[in-house]
Amino acid sequence: MFKEYILQNWALILILLAFVISLITTVFLRKKTIIRMYILIAVIFVLSIIVFLEFYFAGKAEYRTARTVLMSIRYSATPFIIALIIYTLVKRMRWFIFLPAVAVLILNIVSIFTGIVSSIDANDTLVRGPLWTIPYIAVGLYSAVLIYLLIRRSNKRLIEIVPIIFLAFSLGSGLVLPFVFREAYASIFCVTIAIALFAYYEFSVLSLTKKDSLTGLLNRHAYYADISNDPKSITALISIDMNGLKEINDNDGHAAGDEALITLALCFMRPLKNKQSGYRVGGDEFIIVCRKTPEEDVLQLVEKIKKYVSETKYTCSIGYAINPDGSKPIAELLKESDEMMYSEKDRFYIESGKNRRHS
Repeated sequence: MFKEYILQNWALILILLAFVISLITTVFLRKKTIIRMYILIAVIFVLSIIVFLEFYFAGKAEYRTARTVLMSIRYSATPFIIALIIYTLVKRMRWFIFLPAVAVLILNIVSIFTGIVSSIDANDTLVRGPLWTIPYIAVGLYSAVLIYLLIRRSNKRLIEIVPIIFLAFSLGSGLVLPFVFREAYASIFCVTIAIALFAYYEFSVLSLTKKDSLTGLLNRHAYYADISNDPKSITALISIDMNGLKEINDNDGHAAGDEALITLALCFMRPLKNKQSGYRVGGDEFIIVCRKTPEEDVLQLVEKIKKYVSETKYTCSIGYAINPDGSKPIAELLKESDEMMYSEKDRFYIESGKNRRHS
């Protein structure tokens, strides 16, 4: 049995080992994220054993009950794995993302005794119950939520969109191929998910040459590289500076400061559209570059950012400069937006009565 498992799952084992080695040598991910990655790898590995045993017991009448239980676990594990992927890849995701997966688990446990999802008859044939589509629907919804959140929290750049599309394609295959290959697809599900995750992870590593690892925004090096590329297409710059980061770091610790920066970065990324890119260029300094964006759209973007920030417990100062025909040098454009931003920051400290030196 052990030999057969190794032969059937050797590719999966190698991919998971490569994944583990990559995580061990990773220095840019938060410890919490790495731990979740390890849990995800362990779950996929355990699921591969369950799938192997389920099909190993096929045709053996004395193991029909065990096979029914293993099949129910497999149907329950798939939504759980996608939920765990969301919980791992999407920053600040809450535990309640697992609730639908738990509901599917309960349904499959009930199905062991009632067959409402699936069962195995006396002829060792799979029999689908009236609720057999529920696990597939759960996986489909989870996959859609995952892709939506990844795109929404990205910089809408090709370097980020391509791996998301690859991940979407891989997850989509898990919804289509079971109807093409029937039960045989179960034997390649684990390796499909492992390849998709490992490829997405490696793409993410490569993209970090241009991304800020804490906030997910593009970094300072990407900013300077991008503004030198076709500068005449840049029609606006938006300068943003967080208020009170030093005070948060001094009073609540740097972890709280990091949480503040992550929260604000999400506020900046949410309203970004095509040809609008966000950058973290300093500790609490951010810039949004708008290309071929009408003035009206720039003003709407600023208002949306202010609205999203107002829904948090943090504040920031914002300035912008419009360059409708692309004639102004970038340095002049940045100076204008910075001057507006610093004027707003001065008003903030005057009105709040806070000591700027201490915050």
